[in-house]
Amino acid sequence: MATFVDRVVLHASGGDGGNGCASIRREKFKPLAGPDGGNGGDGGSVRIVVDAQTTTLLDYHHSPHRHATSGTQGMGDHRAGANGGDLVLRVPDGTVIKDLDGNVLADLVGDGAEFVAAAGGRGGLGNAALASQRRKAPGFALLGEPGEEADFVLEVKSIADVALVGFPSAGKSSLVAAISAARPKIADYPFTTLVPNLGVVQAGDSRFTVADVPGLIPGASEGKGLGLEFLRHIERTAVIVHVLDCATLEPGRDPISDLEALEAELDAYAGDLDIEGARVPLNERPRLVVLNKIDVPEARELAELVRPDLEARGLKVFEISTASHEGLRPLTFALAELVDKARRDAPAPAPARTILRPKAVDDAGFTVTRKGGAETGFYFEVRGSKPERWVRQTDFSNDEAVGYLADRLARLGVEERLFKAGAVAGDEVRIGSDKNAVVFDWEPTLITGSELLGGPRGSDLRLEDTSRPTRSDKRREYTERMDAKAEARAELWTERESGHWTDPDQD
Repeated sequence: MATFVDRVVLHASGGDGGNGCASIRREKFKPLAGPDGGNGGDGGSVRIVVDAQTTTLLDYHHSPHRHATSGTQGMGDHRAGANGGDLVLRVPDGTVIKDLDGNVLADLVGDGAEFVAAAGGRGGLGNAALASQRRKAPGFALLGEPGEEADFVLEVKSIADVALVGFPSAGKSSLVAAISAARPKIADYPFTTLVPNLGVVQAGDSRFTVADVPGLIPGASEGKGLGLEFLRHIERTAVIVHVLDCATLEPGRDPISDLEALEAELDAYAGDLDIEGARVPLNERPRLVVLNKIDVPEARELAELVRPDLEARGLKVFEISTASHEGLRPLTFALAELVDKARRDAPAPAPARTILRPKAVDDAGFTVTRKGGAETGFYFEVRGSKPERWVRQTDFSNDEAVGYLADRLARLGVEERLFKAGAVAGDEVRIGSDKNAVVFDWEPTLITGSELLGGPRGSDLRLEDTSRPTRSDKRREYTERMDAKAEARAELWTERESGHWTDPDQD
């Protein structure tokens, strides 16, 4: 069973917010003491955090679906629901988070670095929070928002200063074991490293890390062998060391052809240049060549033969033996010099800046777009964070809640925008994305007599008119009413005398 996993697909979903409560307080001698429904609790979020003690993504390989705790609903007596707990997912240092299209969303470097993968939904307001002077006892509450759901690709890219590049069994693991305290698997038979190994090297006053990663074969940049699994772990390195086997017995292989094959794969590989430590393509980084296994007489002769050709290409060449430790000290000091230079040339981290994004003067917070065609029919799409959130929080089985939503949309200016876009009564309006939009036939608010209908839905300002008629007004109203009755009786008598009420069958 594999114990090291460096790439997984994670399905994260935040907790849902709890629903608000619609409740009326009842006490002795106070049957209707006012609304007391509490708010729903917020849902928990899924957070990805770097943990120095975590070295693999194995847990998420076996359990890729992770869901945070939802908030509980509110209750009467002003009792708010409990908030859901955040779900913390611990990942190794150097984890890169991408979407399914390969776009980098976050580069987590350093212990404690954090990324919110799926935010929890907000809890709905209870009717106590919705009460106002005009709506003293709301008979509804807002629903909790659903938590966010998203799929991510987690990739671990080793954080090291030096990367050892070479064919399988070229001696990379032996080199790491010889210059550091790391103890990777080493054997006297051909095999390749399956997991990256990191070693810390001390050269004088300089200290740097060396990565021993799976061996490279031609076509690795296209995914052959352990290709991409290998190349992913050298994207952050500052120096690349080509480890060439001078004692190989495989036909058709020699140090020059091995170097050309390795360089071709580095040229063909396109890494994530927007992550920390990978802003320079692999083929443009400082490189050294190590001719390994010179403790074998034939290998030493071959190393002396190919060294002039390699130096003619502008490469520094070191002849070493991991068995006898010959040539290791000059190699470590040369690597320390290159690493120190790369650290000095690296741009200083930009200080954290506070970015202010003020709202534009003409930004209403939503858009109204006419869509569709003559064949499928036209409709108007309303998009915006506020309208979509309000729709998600509305209980459409409650007429009062629907009226409250209509009031909020009207105050926001949605109806005015629909008028300007050419919408008329009965047109189809959709609020939200195509997948989960709320569809309804638009019924605009009446504008005739708007001075009398300016209050919330379900209320009429005419009922609050406190002016009292005078005696002359009452007399005039009585006279007009009596005159109207007399006129109606006279009209009925005239119709009777003219025979309008006569039954022709009886005559």
